[in-house]
Amino acid sequence: MDIHDYLRVLRRNVVLIISATLIGAAIGALMGLTTAPRYQSSTQLVVVAQSPTGSTAELNLGRTYAQQAVTSYVALVTSALVLQPVIDDLGLEMEPAQLAGRVQATAELNSLAITVTVTDANPSQAARLANAIGESFSDVVVQRLEKHPDESSSPIRIDTLQAAQVPVTPSAPNVRLLLIIGALGGLAVGLGLAALRTVLDTRIRSTKDIERATTAPLLGAIALNPNASQQPLIVAANGKDPRAEGFRSLRTNVQFLAIGGESAVFVVTSAGPGEGKSTTAANLAIAFAEAGARVALVDGDLRLPRVADYFAIEGGVGLTDVLAGRVAASDAMQRWGRGALFVLPAGTVPPNPAELLGSSAMSSLLGELKRAFDIVILDAPPVLLVTDAAVLASRANGALLVAAAGKTTVPRLTAAVESIEKVDAKVLGTVVTMLPTTGVDKSAYGEYSYGATHQQATL
Repeated sequence: MDIHDYLRVLRRNVVLIISATLIGAAIGALMGLTTAPRYQSSTQLVVVAQSPTGSTAELNLGRTYAQQAVTSYVALVTSALVLQPVIDDLGLEMEPAQLAGRVQATAELNSLAITVTVTDANPSQAARLANAIGESFSDVVVQRLEKHPDESSSPIRIDTLQAAQVPVTPSAPNVRLLLIIGALGGLAVGLGLAALRTVLDTRIRSTKDIERATTAPLLGAIALNPNASQQPLIVAANGKDPRAEGFRSLRTNVQFLAIGGESAVFVVTSAGPGEGKSTTAANLAIAFAEAGARVALVDGDLRLPRVADYFAIEGGVGLTDVLAGRVAASDAMQRWGRGALFVLPAGTVPPNPAELLGSSAMSSLLGELKRAFDIVILDAPPVLLVTDAAVLASRANGALLVAAAGKTTVPRLTAAVESIEKVDAKVLGTVVTMLPTTGVDKSAYGEYSYGATHQQATL
């Protein structure tokens, strides 16, 4: 994936990402608003070295000793030795370990200052505890740990640099910080879901997806029109429509598939239903007829025929009757339009479509049509549903495989290619239908569509 693919993923999932971000921010704000406020109050103590004689050497030695002792003093602050007297004096109903969870003592490197911070739901209690812990700590150090056995003065003195004050504003919860953290967390979840959705979404959205399914060239791209069912034969109904130009570009590329300019038989099929194969076959036939070619369009979908309805012709007699020997092909075919386009509808839906399409009569019919027409186009059923399309493709020049953007999946398209190639038939190329003209995926085929139209104009 390149940067454009990543941008398309973000744009395609922008609602999901924004929603996850807003939900995360809401959760953060809710936590901040529902969490009980906590207050912090700190007292700052300093370890002072003192000398009975007042000599400079003893003071320097004492200062060095005090710096080394500060590290161990920090750990002493949260010990039961310091905290138990505070609990007894203030009448607290808790154990030293519980109080220690609210106390934090810190000291900077090579510093003689110790900061004792207490967190409590009551601001006054936080200040009172901090000051009481400072006094208890000073008493423990001076009167117990550093007191000489001969009852002489201690070489260490603990002074209070700054007494703890009653805090005005709570230290937690920080609603703004929780809001930011929640939003960032939601954004991360949204991006993760977008990535997961992209990985699990195997629908065809770019030419790279087509390349993953087959090495056959991409022959055409047909734009999406929500009202296509109302005008299926767009080449005849509105020749200036972008979809009509797409079919003409497809015709130009398909012309090069005929070897040596000989008559060619092309099977138009798709992996599954509803991907636009019948519409593609019909409009491709009209486009060839517009260019002056003699074209035969055969409805080979004997299970769900559509061609007769699209062309508004009588479909009661058609391919099945020809294959059954009840009528000649020339009598069943109907000329349509001003050009040399002849349509052979499916006829009566038979109980054994696969047997009819695989019969020697079908082979004879194809040979007859090749001698009479320049281009023969067979509209075949979806290749993954039945074997009809693969059987027909093996008797034709090859298959044109139709895939609908945003609907056909890469695994299904791959399976369709394999089904055709298993019978020694060839996938001559692919046609992408239902191409979005707006929105995120518009650029997926935009350059190709323009290039194809430009190529047709120059030819």
